[in-house]
Amino acid sequence: MFLYHINNNKLTPIKKVEIKKERDLQNITEANLNQIFNLRFIASEFQVDNFRIDTLAFNEETNAFVIIEYKKNQNYSVIDQGYSYLSILLNNKAEFILKYNENSKESIGKNDVDWSQSTILFVAPKFNSYQLKAIEFNDIPFELWEISKFSNNTLLFNKINTSNSNASIKTVSNITSTTTEVNKEIKVYSEEDHILNKSEDAQDFYREFKDRIFNEFPNSEIYYTKYYFGFKNNNTIFCTCILQQNLIKVWFTVKGKLDDYKNLTRDVSNIGHHGLGNYEIKIPIGSDLNYPLSLIKQAYDEINQ
Repeated sequence: MFLYHINNNKLTPIKKVEIKKERDLQNITEANLNQIFNLRFIASEFQVDNFRIDTLAFNEETNAFVIIEYKKNQNYSVIDQGYSYLSILLNNKAEFILKYNENSKESIGKNDVDWSQSTILFVAPKFNSYQLKAIEFNDIPFELWEISKFSNNTLLFNKINTSNSNASIKTVSNITSTTTEVNKEIKVYSEEDHILNKSEDAQDFYREFKDRIFNEFPNSEIYYTKYYFGFKNNNTIFCTCILQQNLIKVWFTVKGKLDDYKNLTRDVSNIGHHGLGNYEIKIPIGSDLNYPLSLIKQAYDEINQ
């Protein structure tokens, strides 16, 4: 990859520069936590037992805590450290709730948190081959993010995508007791969880819907939570969905006037629902996707203006 600055048709190379201190990673991330990760900042340097958590955040979409760790060197085990932090979280829930309540305008209780969707984010300039291999399991609640700084004072946050491996961390022969205990409470949700027990027609329609989103909405990515799956562009959600036996239910947000001349949507701004969005459309299995996608595209275009 080559980056250049254009000035009067002349190209000047934009070079990668070193991020000198781990604290620099932390400061810039914490100051822009919502913009980068869609997370709420809770605390910095949070001490629990003998562990110091670099950044404690909260995911308001999943109602779950997120722990962020920053690394300048590559001499650590993603698996060991990640599961150790999750174990601390699950064994000290009251302390995490207290810290949230101390630093937030509203208060929550333990039952308001979905502990099963807790996550660890590792942020670093570079990960080694062993660390990259560690996230190839399909059920580990970790994300690796590489951050790069460039000579034009630009930062790049790049999520390391996992492979399509079906391997489970639970099948590893030397799995630790800490990992086993954490896996009993924390679950990573996947496509399989959302298409399981659905008819073959429903599964095929889901795949067609997903492929159309990827083909027609550039740079989209899919993600899965306990209750729904959704699509993002530039880390901003533009629709969330639930696959049912006879239809796909989709929610999306359009702040301006929605162009829906067929009146297939309903306003759910003041109606409780699992997904995110102020409009809802139900797409019957096997129906034509052109018109529903034209509605979703209005939400996609709005976030890309």
